[in-house]
Amino acid sequence: MKFLIGCAVWAYKGWVGELYPPGTRTTDFLNLYSRRFTTVEGNTTFYAVPNPETVTRWVQQTPPDFEFCLKLPRDITHQKLLKPHIPAALAFLERMQPLGKGLGPIFAQLPPSYSPALIDDLQTFLEAWPRQDAPLAVEVRHREWFEEPHLSNLTTLLKDLGVGRVLLDTRPVYTGENDPQLASERRKPQLPVQFSVTAPFTLIRFISHPSLSVNQPFMEEWVTQIQQWLKAGIKVYLFVHCPIEDISPNNARYFQQLLEKNGLEIPPLPWNNLSQSHQLSLW
Repeated sequence: MKFLIGCAVWAYKGWVGELYPPGTRTTDFLNLYSRRFTTVEGNTTFYAVPNPETVTRWVQQTPPDFEFCLKLPRDITHQKLLKPHIPAALAFLERMQPLGKGLGPIFAQLPPSYSPALIDDLQTFLEAWPRQDAPLAVEVRHREWFEEPHLSNLTTLLKDLGVGRVLLDTRPVYTGENDPQLASERRKPQLPVQFSVTAPFTLIRFISHPSLSVNQPFMEEWVTQIQQWLKAGIKVYLFVHCPIEDISPNNARYFQQLLEKNGLEIPPLPWNNLSQSHQLSLW
């Protein structure tokens, strides 16, 4: 599949009764999630590395075309420099190998403190990663990465190595009034959105607003970009977040509908193919 869509997590109890049938056990969350969406951001690995038995269960519980896009642990990405943690990063990748074709691009989310002054450290890390075996993407958060000459330097580095650029869009949650419900997501940096593709794939992290009307203009802008990238043969991973996690699946489902409405040739959302007896309300 050239287009995959999902959320940041699968183990959210608030989805029982909406995304998951009433009475669903936590042990069944991944199995059900992977039959409703085609990918997951896998935010869990940022906080803890799963043991081998857990990774094996992930494989057993998901369809063969489902993909995990896992975040490198913060103990690797948030310790000032990346170079000293190359062995740990390679060990993490080795731990994930049982996922096989279910392992999508892994991504390194760099903290706001990781500035362009560390580009040599970043290059050393990226060159040490076995990119032919496991795609890698990078999310930068220091504002200077979005300014010249650092933007061009980063783009050139990523393109030369075939490393993806994670595209974070927080605009919806910074739009409108200062709603207390958005406080958690407003801790994410308010950075420019640069529609830059540096590899044969791209990861989009869309931080949606609880109100679809606020999301609409930003989603429509993404529809245009995604259409262009798919026509160019770029594989697109789209992850939809929301400060109110209960709403994330429905916002993702709406995004899928918007893409289809605009004529994009994308795989149907598995959620929509469930039998009527397993269907739950969209809103």
